[in-house]
Amino acid sequence: MFKMKMILFAMTIFWLTGSAMNGQGRVQAGSLPTPASDPQIAVALKDVSPQRIQQTIEKLVSFQSRHTLSSDVPASTGKGINAAAEWIKSELETYSNACGGCLEVKTDEFTQETGNRIPKPTKLTNVYAILKGSDPANASRIILISGHYDSRNTETNDAVGASPGANDDGSGTAVSMESARVLSQHKFPATLIFLIVAGEEQGLYGSAHFANMAKTQGWDIEAVLNNDIVGGDRSPGQDPHTVRVFSEGIPANATEAELKLIRSLGGENDGASRQLARYVASVSKEYMPANDFHPLAVFRRDRYLRGGDHTSFNQQGFAAVRFTEFRENYDHQHQNVRTENGVEYGDLPKFVDYTYVANVARLNAATAASLASAPAPPAKVRVLTKALVNDSTLVWESSPGGLASGYLVLWRDTGAPDWEHTQVFGNVTQATMPLSKDNVIFAVQATDAKGHRSIPVVPAPER
Repeated sequence: MFKMKMILFAMTIFWLTGSAMNGQGRVQAGSLPTPASDPQIAVALKDVSPQRIQQTIEKLVSFQSRHTLSSDVPASTGKGINAAAEWIKSELETYSNACGGCLEVKTDEFTQETGNRIPKPTKLTNVYAILKGSDPANASRIILISGHYDSRNTETNDAVGASPGANDDGSGTAVSMESARVLSQHKFPATLIFLIVAGEEQGLYGSAHFANMAKTQGWDIEAVLNNDIVGGDRSPGQDPHTVRVFSEGIPANATEAELKLIRSLGGENDGASRQLARYVASVSKEYMPANDFHPLAVFRRDRYLRGGDHTSFNQQGFAAVRFTEFRENYDHQHQNVRTENGVEYGDLPKFVDYTYVANVARLNAATAASLASAPAPPAKVRVLTKALVNDSTLVWESSPGGLASGYLVLWRDTGAPDWEHTQVFGNVTQATMPLSKDNVIFAVQATDAKGHRSIPVVPAPER
């Protein structure tokens, strides 16, 4: 009797995971589970320090102005954007020394020609640290965390007046740097880059240069997590448990043919950046309980009348999202430091909630580490549309890099904002679902033996 039960159990598992012999599977619907957290990632998140984040932000403010146009001020004065860049670089080098030289700290320096908000050719310096992937077959894959270190006050081109920039964007800089500090103590199959850019307040110049460089050199950037105004401003109405995550639905670089296909299939809500935002939400459930801290997915590229560095990466075809505090206080952004009629203006450290910033750093670090630990997404995912049938057959090419041990098929109602169901398959490249492709949206994820998951990929139709 026991032997018969074991045979039936084995047959059930084989049916659920698909047949490795013929590369196919057929399953019934299942609910969407929350995977177990990775112990290594959980340990890294515990090392995130609100105190160190506070020290970083206060140090950035001490440069008085980090205005992009202050780049003609010598770093030796201890003031201006050059001094800030040198300090950021030295701090990242300190993190590298602590991990035996595991970080490659670099600068991306260039001259920005005259343009909007750039009255004369101006030197810009992006600073970044590379944590090379430990798996040669996956080290070319890149996950990037960014923030911008330049600041401004009321006058767009005032390079002399105080512009402390504690929240905008000392907080985002601190998130990128703290993520570098804690994650550099661990190893991941894919590569992590921690980027701090200049020129954001003048027109996204630093990030545009870096994203263009990455595209030109053929970098395989899977995800960009941009942090801008994540200080959790201490004002009435702020939600200390929520950070907004903005994402575009239709890729900024989509061709006319791609736009036509998106419109015909109802794929306006399923661009790569939108999938990344959903991934951030799924990671928060694994590592940050909903009653503690969670992302609010905002399905638009950015806020009204505003922009951010993630857009530079979107325009080059990379999946990128923006993290921003739940409720901004505009008295503490782009303002000269002053008090009028009892109202304090200016972007000062005392308005920053360092526990909040630490939680944003944990969410960034958890997302980046999860992606860097996971297999690459499956390639060329398609849904077969050759015949009028009510079942749906998905096919794909194996996840490159050799980490995948299986695949997940996800689906949701067409009007649902997030994935609702999943089904587990083994190491196969085809799955048939007893669901009409006309009624749901499908996606496929690669997974490894430890439960790490890639970003979902929505299939294209194949006749």
